[in-house]
Amino acid sequence: MSVILTCHSLCLGYENREVLHGLDLRLEEGQCLSVLGENGAGKSTLLHALLGLKKPSRGSVEYGAGLSRRQIGYLPQQSAAQKDFPALAGEVVRSGLLSSCGARAWYTRGERRRALEAMELLGVREMNRRSFRELSGGQQRRVLLARALCATQKLLLLDEPGAGLDPVASQDLAQAIRALHRTQGISIVMVSHDIATALREADLVLHLVNAHERFLGTPDAYRASETGARFLGNRN
Repeated sequence: MSVILTCHSLCLGYENREVLHGLDLRLEEGQCLSVLGENGAGKSTLLHALLGLKKPSRGSVEYGAGLSRRQIGYLPQQSAAQKDFPALAGEVVRSGLLSSCGARAWYTRGERRRALEAMELLGVREMNRRSFRELSGGQQRRVLLARALCATQKLLLLDEPGAGLDPVASQDLAQAIRALHRTQGISIVMVSHDIATALREADLVLHLVNAHERFLGTPDAYRASETGARFLGNRN
């Protein structure tokens, strides 16, 4: 199995402080990495570095398996502006193809078909002509996930995809992400506060405690670790 993403001694800063020091990480094709930790631990900053939006203070991020930075799908934390975006759901999804259009100002028939296929996979194809702002929170997140899927066939970065959703919508979205991972073979890096889902779906767990303290390993090893015992104990 090919390595799709590698971090070498990665160091990151945020607001004049170091949030990550010396991370070595190796993600293979088809694997799912769950990133855990309290607020301010550097989880979103790490995703920004993996996307190339954040320059490391030291170390490096490298892509493999033919992946380029422009071929990564990204689902950020949802903002108020996103919820009220004035466009049709299909237009939002197709915007995920812009990086592949280059200077071209239109979508090809194949690109439009790909957007519809992504919507079909996420169960929102029938919402193609509906206003995005009129959709429920769960439907909006599925549309935005379809948009991220349009940008990639190899790697998705998801920043708290279920945040702000009610429990039913959050579980429905988790099932959709699980299906993507299992049926499409896409590698996933997912920041989550849903510990049960994170451990159930992940091949690897990265728990950021502080800049120098972290856990990286399998879900079983995490449950047996001191870090896992502390974190899971806080949720009993």
